[in-house]
Amino acid sequence: MNPEAYRILLVDDEKDILEFLSYNLKQEGYQVCTANNGRDAIEKAAEENPQLILLDVMMPGMDGIETCAEIRKLPEMSQTIIAFLTARGEDYSQIAGFEAGGDDYIIKPIKPRVLLSRIAALLKRAGKNSESGKQEEKTQEIVLDRERYLVVNRGVELSLPRKEFELLALLISRRGKVFSRDEIFRRVWGDQIIVGDRTLDVHIRKLREKLGPEVIITVKGVGYKFAE
Repeated sequence: MNPEAYRILLVDDEKDILEFLSYNLKQEGYQVCTANNGRDAIEKAAEENPQLILLDVMMPGMDGIETCAEIRKLPEMSQTIIAFLTARGEDYSQIAGFEAGGDDYIIKPIKPRVLLSRIAALLKRAGKNSESGKQEEKTQEIVLDRERYLVVNRGVELSLPRKEFELLALLISRRGKVFSRDEIFRRVWGDQIIVGDRTLDVHIRKLREKLGPEVIITVKGVGYKFAE
């Protein structure tokens, strides 16, 4: 992975944190831009089209969760990786973050090498998922186009957040196969990414809301499968 190929947007209302993170990411070779509030972050995201956004949760005015939800409304940002930054002890709901379209969360304070490792894992995983498998999957009512990161459901185009798209792509690739929760976490989120157990449930529920409740079937005690 070549860090110079990636742009990262850092969003935090604390100047010292922005400078610290920006310095370490630039030292690693990443292109970095910054914003210190939610409104500026939305504008910067539209201007810079970053591959990854590190977004502080607790900001005055528009907080990180609201900012994430607004960024996800930008068509060009539907596949951008968004990782929340949250301090230990903050009243922060992972579920709210994933509901807003976040992909991961990182707890502050974090050592620079650990942060760089997490970022590399997120970008590497996203790259692998976008390059693997057939470029298009079809069912009677759903078309999934990996090349364009596009889903068409009953003739209506849907622009899904990255993790929802990758989860759907995995399930639809082997219709009728039951994927265990562990396998889904490994193949969609990666071994190095730690997410809460409810994360998968949130993404499944959001896919059902968009595609229909009958599309993804729960196999109790095991995992999920795409309807045959």
